[in-house]
Amino acid sequence: MEQLEKRLKERCPALELRAKEPMAKHTTFRIGGPAALMALPRTGAEAKTAVQTARELGIVPFFLGNGSNLLAADEGYPGFVVKLTGDFEEIREVNWSLETGSAVLLPRLANALLGRGLTGLEFASGIPGSIGGAVTMNAGAYGGELAQVLESVTFLDEAGKVSTLPASACGFGYRTSIFSHRTCLILKARFRLEQGKPAEIKARMEELSTKRREKQPIDLPSAGSMFKRPPGHFAAALIDQCGLKGLTVGGAQVSEKHAGFVVNRGGATCADVLELVNQVKTQVLRQTGVALEMEVKVLR
Repeated sequence: MEQLEKRLKERCPALELRAKEPMAKHTTFRIGGPAALMALPRTGAEAKTAVQTARELGIVPFFLGNGSNLLAADEGYPGFVVKLTGDFEEIREVNWSLETGSAVLLPRLANALLGRGLTGLEFASGIPGSIGGAVTMNAGAYGGELAQVLESVTFLDEAGKVSTLPASACGFGYRTSIFSHRTCLILKARFRLEQGKPAEIKARMEELSTKRREKQPIDLPSAGSMFKRPPGHFAAALIDQCGLKGLTVGGAQVSEKHAGFVVNRGGATCADVLELVNQVKTQVLRQTGVALEMEVKVLR
């Protein structure tokens, strides 16, 4: 990482670099040791330089969004992390579409659409992720998902080339896309939304917000839904059925409010969470015959 840091400082003096940056500061779980090196590009040119320079040295960057679907290792991450800021936090209207940088958070985008009287993303108003992460995993909630309103995605590929794909070519499925299986950096996304009535849009957003407060442990750090939905079942219902609500390992706990969430009660470590997840998976498989799969990505 020292060689990469040196080259980046020579090639792009304005690029913000942080050595040994605590990942706990960049994940909604508030868990994780230091990343060896983190770059925070503010422009497309800085992002391209960071990715291409790493590639020259045989280093594969990890692209970080809001860290809302991520569990970082206690010992830290020995690699190179890229987190977009600056220009990538902008929202603008282009030819009757809305274009947003990949660092824009979904709740902010939903509120921007409300202000413009545009409907179609109300479901995203409470999802604590960035556009980049949301596109990668086709984020969704309450019957809606990003693929339904996406027009196109612009990204930096493994070779450092900027490309744009229509949404139809992005391979969207349940919590997946072609970007889930490639080392691509999402730069921006374009949405085509319909005109709606602001009062109705606001009412729907408030309705979903109330549901989240009532059913989800939003007052405690977590990574959202810990498990993918198994075919024909709901993970939370299976975990609840097995009597595992409140199960605790160290500072990690299966939420007493929503069994599909693992929360950080205070001082939880990555090891605590993984042990708790293992216990849950073992018990659910033993009692129901259903194998649960983690939705949250582990970075180590």
